[in-house]
Amino acid sequence: MEPKYKRILLKLSGEALAGDKKMGLDYDVINSFGKSIKKCVDAGVEVGIVVGGGNFWRGRSSGAMDRTRADHIGMLATIMNSLAVADGLEHCGLEVRVQTSISMPQVAEPYIRNKTIRHFEKGRVCIFGGGTGNPFFSTDTAAALRAAEIEADIFFKATMVDGVYDKDPHQYPDAVRYDTLTFNEILSKGLKVMDSTAAAMCQDNNIPILVFDLSRPDNIYDACMGKNIGTIVK
Repeated sequence: MEPKYKRILLKLSGEALAGDKKMGLDYDVINSFGKSIKKCVDAGVEVGIVVGGGNFWRGRSSGAMDRTRADHIGMLATIMNSLAVADGLEHCGLEVRVQTSISMPQVAEPYIRNKTIRHFEKGRVCIFGGGTGNPFFSTDTAAALRAAEIEADIFFKATMVDGVYDKDPHQYPDAVRYDTLTFNEILSKGLKVMDSTAAAMCQDNNIPILVFDLSRPDNIYDACMGKNIGTIVK
Protein backbone atom coordinates (compact mmCIF):
# COMPACT_ATOMS: atom_id res chain seq x y z
CA MET A 1 0.00 0.00 0.00
CA GLU A 2 1.41 3.36 -1.08
CA PRO A 3 1.39 6.27 1.40
CA LYS A 4 -0.77 9.25 0.51
CA TYR A 5 1.94 11.72 1.50
CA LYS A 6 5.60 11.62 0.49
CA ARG A 7 6.91 14.20 2.98
CA ILE A 8 5.25 15.25 6.23
CA LEU A 9 5.86 17.71 9.03
CA LEU A 10 4.71 16.17 12.31
CA LYS A 11 4.10 18.49 15.27
CA LEU A 12 4.17 16.67 18.61
CA SER A 13 3.00 18.48 21.72
CA GLY A 14 5.36 18.47 24.68
CA GLU A 15 2.50 17.35 26.93
CA ALA A 16 2.05 14.21 24.81
CA LEU A 17 5.63 13.15 25.63
CA ALA A 18 4.85 13.26 29.34
CA GLY A 19 2.00 10.74 29.07
CA ASP A 20 0.05 10.34 32.31
CA LYS A 21 2.89 11.96 34.26
CA LYS A 22 1.80 15.38 32.91
CA MET A 23 5.38 16.64 33.36
CA GLY A 24 8.77 15.45 32.15
CA LEU A 25 9.18 12.48 29.82
CA ASP A 26 7.53 9.07 29.55
CA TYR A 27 9.87 6.84 27.54
CA ASP A 28 7.21 4.19 26.93
CA VAL A 29 5.07 6.84 25.25
CA ILE A 30 8.00 8.14 23.21
CA ASN A 31 8.85 4.61 22.06
CA SER A 32 5.24 4.02 21.02
CA PHE A 33 5.42 7.11 18.81
CA GLY A 34 8.73 5.84 17.44
CA LYS A 35 7.25 2.53 16.33
CA SER A 36 4.52 4.29 14.37
CA ILE A 37 6.99 6.74 12.80
CA LYS A 38 9.24 3.83 11.79
CA LYS A 39 6.29 2.26 9.95
CA CYS A 40 5.89 5.55 8.06
CA VAL A 41 9.58 5.68 7.12
CA ASP A 42 9.56 2.01 6.08
CA ALA A 43 6.61 2.84 3.79
CA GLY A 44 8.71 5.52 2.09
CA VAL A 45 7.53 8.65 3.91
CA GLU A 46 10.03 11.42 4.67
CA VAL A 47 9.43 12.70 8.21
CA GLY A 48 10.29 16.04 9.78
CA ILE A 49 9.26 16.63 13.40
CA VAL A 50 8.78 19.71 15.56
CA VAL A 51 8.26 19.13 19.29
CA GLY A 52 6.70 21.53 21.77
CA GLY A 53 8.09 22.17 25.25
CA GLY A 54 4.98 22.33 27.43
CA ASN A 55 5.94 19.30 29.52
CA PHE A 56 8.86 21.32 30.89
CA TRP A 57 7.98 24.99 30.51
CA ARG A 58 5.17 27.31 29.51
CA GLY A 59 6.59 30.78 28.94
CA ARG A 60 3.23 32.53 28.80
CA SER A 61 2.38 31.33 32.30
CA SER A 62 5.72 32.34 33.79
CA GLY A 63 4.25 35.34 35.58
CA ALA A 64 6.36 38.46 35.81
CA MET A 65 9.36 37.07 33.93
CA ASP A 66 10.49 39.00 30.87
CA ARG A 67 8.69 37.46 27.87
CA THR A 68 11.83 37.20 25.73
CA ARG A 69 13.72 35.37 28.49
CA ALA A 70 10.74 33.10 29.15
CA ASP A 71 10.55 32.20 25.46
CA HIS A 72 14.28 31.44 25.38
CA ILE A 73 13.76 28.95 28.22
CA GLY A 74 10.91 27.44 26.20
CA MET A 75 13.21 27.04 23.18
CA LEU A 76 15.66 25.09 25.33
CA ALA A 77 12.79 22.89 26.55
CA THR A 78 11.94 21.98 22.95
CA ILE A 79 15.57 21.02 22.32
CA MET A 80 15.57 18.72 25.36
CA ASN A 81 12.43 17.08 24.00
CA SER A 82 13.96 16.80 20.52
CA LEU A 83 16.94 14.91 21.93
CA ALA A 84 14.64 12.59 23.90
CA VAL A 85 12.50 11.86 20.82
CA ALA A 86 15.65 11.26 18.77
CA ASP A 87 16.82 8.71 21.32
CA GLY A 88 13.46 6.95 21.21
CA LEU A 89 13.43 6.82 17.41
CA GLU A 90 16.97 5.46 17.32
CA HIS A 91 15.93 2.67 19.68
CA CYS A 92 13.28 1.80 17.08
CA GLY A 93 16.00 1.42 14.43
CA LEU A 94 15.71 4.79 12.72
CA GLU A 95 18.49 7.15 11.67
CA VAL A 96 17.80 10.55 13.18
CA ARG A 97 19.29 14.03 13.07
CA VAL A 98 18.39 16.82 15.50
CA GLN A 99 18.73 20.30 14.03
CA THR A 100 18.39 23.44 16.12
CA SER A 101 17.56 27.03 15.27
CA ILE A 102 19.91 28.15 18.06
CA SER A 103 23.55 27.28 17.49
CA MET A 104 24.79 24.58 19.87
CA PRO A 105 27.15 22.43 17.77
CA GLN A 106 28.20 20.20 20.67
CA VAL A 107 24.56 19.08 21.02
CA ALA A 108 23.01 19.07 17.55
CA GLU A 109 23.37 20.27 13.97
CA PRO A 110 22.36 23.80 13.04
CA TYR A 111 19.21 23.91 10.94
CA ILE A 112 20.23 24.16 7.28
CA ARG A 113 17.43 23.53 4.83
CA ASN A 114 19.51 21.86 2.11
CA LYS A 115 21.12 19.58 4.66
CA THR A 116 17.66 18.56 5.87
CA ILE A 117 16.62 17.59 2.34
CA ARG A 118 19.78 15.49 1.99
CA HIS A 119 18.95 13.69 5.24
CA PHE A 120 15.49 12.91 3.89
CA GLU A 121 17.01 11.49 0.72
CA LYS A 122 19.08 9.14 2.88
CA GLY A 123 16.01 7.95 4.81
CA ARG A 124 16.73 9.89 7.99
CA VAL A 125 14.19 11.55 10.25
CA CYS A 126 14.91 15.20 11.07
CA ILE A 127 13.79 16.75 14.35
CA PHE A 128 13.75 20.54 14.50
CA GLY A 129 14.39 22.00 17.97
CA GLY A 130 14.45 25.56 19.28
CA GLY A 131 11.31 26.82 17.58
CA THR A 132 11.99 29.58 15.07
CA GLY A 133 14.94 30.76 17.17
CA ASN A 134 13.05 33.96 18.02
CA PRO A 135 10.83 34.93 20.95
CA PHE A 136 7.12 35.69 20.48
CA PHE A 137 6.64 32.77 18.07
CA SER A 138 4.95 29.51 19.07
CA THR A 139 6.16 26.04 18.15
CA ASP A 140 3.07 25.78 15.93
CA THR A 141 4.45 28.71 13.93
CA ALA A 142 7.89 27.05 13.90
CA ALA A 143 6.27 23.87 12.56
CA ALA A 144 4.40 25.82 9.86
CA LEU A 145 7.64 27.56 8.89
CA ARG A 146 9.59 24.30 8.64
CA ALA A 147 6.72 22.68 6.70
CA ALA A 148 6.93 25.49 4.15
CA GLU A 149 10.74 25.39 3.97
CA ILE A 150 10.98 21.62 3.43
CA GLU A 151 7.98 21.68 1.05
CA ALA A 152 6.00 19.20 3.14
CA ASP A 153 2.88 17.75 1.56
CA ILE A 154 0.96 18.23 4.80
CA PHE A 155 1.28 19.48 8.38
CA PHE A 156 0.24 16.82 10.92
CA LYS A 157 -0.78 18.43 14.21
CA ALA A 158 -0.93 15.54 16.66
CA THR A 159 -2.84 16.53 19.79
CA MET A 160 -4.76 14.94 22.65
CA VAL A 161 -8.11 15.60 20.90
CA ASP A 162 -9.40 13.64 17.89
CA GLY A 163 -9.93 16.68 15.68
CA VAL A 164 -11.26 20.24 15.70
CA TYR A 165 -14.50 20.98 17.58
CA ASP A 166 -16.81 23.99 17.64
CA LYS A 167 -16.10 24.22 21.39
CA ASP A 168 -14.00 22.45 24.00
CA PRO A 169 -15.15 18.79 24.01
CA HIS A 170 -13.71 18.30 27.51
CA GLN A 171 -16.09 20.93 28.89
CA TYR A 172 -19.12 20.59 26.58
CA PRO A 173 -20.56 17.11 25.86
CA ASP A 174 -22.53 18.54 22.91
CA ALA A 175 -19.40 19.80 21.13
CA VAL A 176 -19.44 18.98 17.41
CA ARG A 177 -16.36 17.75 15.56
CA TYR A 178 -15.59 19.02 12.08
CA ASP A 179 -14.42 16.61 9.37
CA THR A 180 -13.15 19.39 7.10
CA LEU A 181 -12.55 23.11 7.51
CA THR A 182 -11.13 25.95 5.48
CA PHE A 183 -8.45 28.30 6.80
CA ASN A 184 -10.94 31.17 6.58
CA GLU A 185 -13.38 29.26 8.82
CA ILE A 186 -10.66 28.71 11.42
CA LEU A 187 -9.87 32.41 11.57
CA SER A 188 -13.46 33.70 11.33
CA LYS A 189 -14.86 31.26 13.90
CA GLY A 190 -11.93 31.69 16.27
CA LEU A 191 -11.36 27.95 16.48
CA LYS A 192 -8.44 26.96 18.73
CA VAL A 193 -6.55 24.84 16.21
CA MET A 194 -3.27 26.76 16.35
CA ASP A 195 -2.25 30.38 16.56
CA SER A 196 -3.28 32.62 13.69
CA THR A 197 0.31 33.19 12.52
CA ALA A 198 0.82 29.46 11.95
CA ALA A 199 -2.56 29.06 10.24
CA ALA A 200 -1.90 32.02 7.94
CA MET A 201 1.51 30.66 6.98
CA CYS A 202 0.01 27.30 6.00
CA GLN A 203 -2.74 29.04 4.07
CA ASP A 204 -0.28 31.27 2.20
CA ASN A 205 1.83 28.25 1.22
CA ASN A 206 -1.06 25.88 0.39
CA ILE A 207 -0.10 23.40 3.11
CA PRO A 208 -3.10 21.43 4.45
CA ILE A 209 -3.27 20.68 8.17
CA LEU A 210 -4.51 17.41 9.64
CA VAL A 211 -5.44 17.56 13.32
CA PHE A 212 -5.74 14.14 14.96
CA ASP A 213 -5.54 12.28 18.25
CA LEU A 214 -2.14 11.08 19.42
CA SER A 215 -3.43 8.89 22.25
CA ARG A 216 -3.45 6.12 19.64
CA PRO A 217 0.13 6.34 18.29
CA ASP A 218 -0.66 4.35 15.11
CA ASN A 219 -2.79 7.30 13.98
CA ILE A 220 0.48 8.78 12.71
CA TYR A 221 0.91 5.86 10.31
CA ASP A 222 -2.79 5.75 9.42
CA ALA A 223 -2.70 9.46 8.58
CA CYS A 224 0.28 8.94 6.27
CA MET A 225 -1.64 6.20 4.48
CA GLY A 226 -4.60 8.51 3.93
CA LYS A 227 -7.10 6.94 6.33
CA ASN A 228 -10.03 9.11 7.37
CA ILE A 229 -9.06 10.37 10.83
CA GLY A 230 -9.21 13.74 12.55
CA THR A 231 -10.04 17.06 10.91
CA ILE A 232 -8.47 18.27 7.67
CA VAL A 233 -7.97 22.02 7.17
CA LYS A 234 -7.30 23.15 3.61
